Amino acid sequence: MIPWLGEEEAQAAAEAVRSGWVAQGPRVAEFERAFAEYLGVPHAVAVSSCTTALQLALIGAGVGPGDEVVVPSLSFIATANAVTYVGAVPVFADVEAATGNLTAETVAPLLTERTRAVIAVDQGGVPVDLTAIEALAGPRGITVIEDAACGAGSLLRGRPVGSGAAIAAYSFHPRKLLTTGEGGMVTCQDAELAARLRRLREHGMSVSAADRHAASGGAGVVETYDEIGYNFRMTDIQAAIGLVQLGKLPAMVARRRELAARYRSLLGPLGERLVADPAHGTGNFQACWLLLPEDAPDRTEVLTRLAAAGVSARRGIMAAHLEAPYKAAARVALPNTELLTGRSLILPLYHTLTEQQQDTVVGALRAILG
Repeated sequence: MIPWLGEEEAQAAAEAVRSGWVAQGPRVAEFERAFAEYLGVPHAVAVSSCTTALQLALIGAGVGPGDEVVVPSLSFIATANAVTYVGAVPVFADVEAATGNLTAETVAPLLTERTRAVIAVDQGGVPVDLTAIEALAGPRGITVIEDAACGAGSLLRGRPVGSGAAIAAYSFHPRKLLTTGEGGMVTCQDAELAARLRRLREHGMSVSAADRHAASGGAGVVETYDEIGYNFRMTDIQAAIGLVQLGKLPAMVARRRELAARYRSLLGPLGERLVADPAHGTGNFQACWLLLPEDAPDRTEVLTRLAAAGVSARRGIMAAHLEAPYKAAARVALPNTELLTGRSLILPLYHTLTEQQQDTVVGALRAILG
């Protein structure tokens, strides 16, 4: 993954530096407004990463020690870690083989009286069917949090992913389409929740640093701290870059979908094994993963041979329950998770990928897989 960054982002960052306001300030507020408008949601709260966004989302949903949160194991480990950070227990559900996402059917057997939330991930930019999971969880009083870390630019039934969620979290890491270097965003529908999340990201202060500065240079403004908060702030330098990136997002999605379609046509018989749009939405192809056929060489061998041919591919999405901190956490069999994490690889796909480079990837795969 190579982020699509250029002179416009460099100029925006430089202007933030020259302004003298480089911490969380007016550009962060502008980025929040623009991102909320793009999604069509009332509130967006910028933070330091998607991991901190998920942690704040869980706190906002009232999740704490002793609670259970259903999550996919097939996700970057941060999804499970955020649950652990608030003292709750991640409960791993299997995913649908075609999409790599949770479904209502994989979540249902794991719901108990201790379940407080479900984190539904838009894995690799494939939109999760949030509607079906919310229909399952809502009547039980369980909050569904959308982990849209990979999802900016993807659509669920024609609307941006996360726009219909009670709470959603986004990542702006360089592996995502829209990047600020590091950074994240929490979106929500509730004004009181948004106000609380803004306080929590800034040590729990009742008045932000920007508001204190605006009030006559801070004279006479005394903040209070009503609960323990965190230092989860985004900088104005990051937000300045994010504003430029947000304007480029439609072009990024269009190019990635074009490249993914070309992969599908060039790979021929393997095309059916390439990740595709689900019936309920369209993806941004943040990760273009290929499921290796059963008669293929071992994935490590495939990756090694690709590297020797000048192709930088990587293993498929990790499974948290196979890592040391969570090896004892799986309560049910996770066959689709283990299939996808064990036999998939992620193909090179980025905005500036050329057709010649893509032909090299496909040629190397054909030679290896026959």
